[in-house]
Amino acid sequence: MKILKFGGTSVGSPERMQKLLDIINTNERQIVVLSAVSGTTNSLVEISTALLKEDKKKGIDLINHLYKKYNEFVIELLPEGDFREQGQEVVDYHFNFLLDLANNLFTSIEEKVVLAQGELLSTTLYHVYLKSINIPSVLLPALDFMKIDEDNEPVISYTTIHLTPLLEAHPNNNLFITQGYICRNSFGEIDNLRRGGSDYTASLLGAAILAEEVQIWTDIDGMHNNDPRIVKGTKPIAQLSFDEAAELAYFGAKILHPQSVFPAQKYKIPVRLLNTMEPEAFGTLISNESESGKIKSIAAKDGIIAIKIHSSRMLLAYGFLRKVFEIFERYKTPIDMITTSEVAVSLTIDVTDHLDEITSELKAFGSVEIDKDLTIVCVVGDFNAETHGYAAKVLDSIKHIPVRMISYGGSNYNISLLVRTEDKIEVLRSLHNRIF
Repeated sequence: MKILKFGGTSVGSPERMQKLLDIINTNERQIVVLSAVSGTTNSLVEISTALLKEDKKKGIDLINHLYKKYNEFVIELLPEGDFREQGQEVVDYHFNFLLDLANNLFTSIEEKVVLAQGELLSTTLYHVYLKSINIPSVLLPALDFMKIDEDNEPVISYTTIHLTPLLEAHPNNNLFITQGYICRNSFGEIDNLRRGGSDYTASLLGAAILAEEVQIWTDIDGMHNNDPRIVKGTKPIAQLSFDEAAELAYFGAKILHPQSVFPAQKYKIPVRLLNTMEPEAFGTLISNESESGKIKSIAAKDGIIAIKIHSSRMLLAYGFLRKVFEIFERYKTPIDMITTSEVAVSLTIDVTDHLDEITSELKAFGSVEIDKDLTIVCVVGDFNAETHGYAAKVLDSIKHIPVRMISYGGSNYNISLLVRTEDKIEVLRSLHNRIF
């Protein structure tokens, strides 16, 4: 069985939703994972924000505006008659539910429920559409088998136990449809895998049922060797290892959710990145295999904060770094890069919710400097200890640009550079021209 995930742009209009059957092979058993229709999640975030601020009028106005869009969507998607009525009933049900939430006490729990409506709408409408053209399908509610624990980590064994019987109950069906992104938490409440989580859902499902392959269908023909929005002449990468793909996704490649490769990697499930607009394109294959002896790609991650702790007490003081890291652990703030000297440690974060508290606690160790408006540029490829000249080529490419930090040797797959965000475009283009 294969897992096929389609992103918001792939179901962004009735026409695109209808054309998914150009890609889906109804003669093979497949689970189709759908994101919300493009723009829907952003609208639901706006609605939630308004309701959390107790701006009920704005929230209801936003609900009605989105409702109007979905009424038009149903008219275009479904033929007149019974199936259009079914589609309209689906839309009416979900938007009446949103209006009920708006008229009652609204908390962060209800916010998660609101955000789940996008995937519930897209999958149910697609299920109705398939019925309208006599293609059998089974709608599988992700809330019945997707679960995260108290640390917000997915429980793959739970998915295996609860999804397998649902698939076995329909031995003669090839096409199963489910929601990306949404799940239940350890309390049984509706929750989600955070933004971009539909990729993660697909990978988790692949791992849970040991799928033949996971396919991530989006609007670009695979992962490119640089950001095509900034750099001209980028090309898709035919093959990446799981580790290389994880580095690129984490450090800014927008095509893939950063966590989505880990379940597939653990269970050795190949992942393909493919383009719904050009289904014949090869895309990118992510597996345990990789081409050695070359630089693969460049990615950039904005919104980085650098923190430097200078302390004369650090000299020969074992336990110092542990105490520093414990502060970040307490505030659940991950660290991206780190460099050390005898009297200072510099590190970067991109989650700033508790920056003031972290800074205050770090001052117990020495002076603390904070630099903002920074970007990590990550160059991914074969950087193992036996490789000669690649790191020098990278650094020589940007010798005219100031670099705040360099991370090299942490893995065999990347060299990371911390630069000012205002220099990012020049860095990406300079690296691309020299390397590729």
